[in-house]
Amino acid sequence: MTGELRRVRITHPRTEAARRAPARPVVREISEQTDIGEVFMSSLIRSQRRLAVIVCGTVGVLLCGLALLGALAPRLARWHAFGLPVPWLLLAIVIYPVLIALAFFAVRQAERHERDFSELVRRPAGDRDTVDEP
Repeated sequence: MTGELRRVRITHPRTEAARRAPARPVVREISEQTDIGEVFMSSLIRSQRRLAVIVCGTVGVLLCGLALLGALAPRLARWHAFGLPVPWLLLAIVIYPVLIALAFFAVRQAERHERDFSELVRRPAGDRDTVDEP
């Protein structure tokens, strides 16, 4: 050798590969109403619809159950508490705290669904591939 040093270029085999375009944010997908955005929105709507069906079904069963209780147990109408018939007390006093608690539950769950959705939308594209288990 004549004292000259040779330069050697060391590269990763994928360095020369075509560069991948940066992932589009999901917010943009949703606002532009692309297929991916529609999938994200339909998942939110599906979870909200499921919650609404559960809450409405529970209210229906509760109210219909009280009506059936009155129809199937006519002796219940003869019972009095605080000078009022028991069915009136059930319909006028007992049912409202239950309905308020159910409404509170529905609002909390709807907000939770929306919060989870917004966290999913804001999450970087690489992290979205994994699903968090509750």
